[in-house]
Amino acid sequence: MFFNAKDVEQFQAQKQFIDTAVVPLLNMGLEPQTIRHSSSQAEFLMSLTSFIEQQFRGRLMLIPPITYLEQTKQQVNLAVWKEALENVGFKHIFFATCDHGWTSMQDDYNIIWLPAIPLESMDASMKKKILEDQLKLVIPNLTAEWTRQ
Repeated sequence: MFFNAKDVEQFQAQKQFIDTAVVPLLNMGLEPQTIRHSSSQAEFLMSLTSFIEQQFRGRLMLIPPITYLEQTKQQVNLAVWKEALENVGFKHIFFATCDHGWTSMQDDYNIIWLPAIPLESMDASMKKKILEDQLKLVIPNLTAEWTRQ
């Protein structure tokens, strides 16, 4: 499910089944030396989280990304986001990122870190294969949390 009016309405009606939120964390490097890499990371992360949403539709909701600049990263308060999402009814909250800096908070906030794979020059079938392979790395994180209840 996506964070749109139709899916949110369904979420409100079926909270007991839609218990997981996935929140992308996007580092937006706008400097000339980082903007290309940053945009490649964003493309990969948004493609992967959308693919995860497709695979687990009806179990999880993909929340719009938290986007930050490197100099504003310290202002991103994951505790506030986690609490707000729990208050809405999500039992399991995951933050997905390509920014390795978040891994120090992995245990407290279910951070899923994946190295960005540049998708921009791949054809559709290769992109799908890459996303399927990456999904296989994410599934253990999701199932471990789901069985921990």
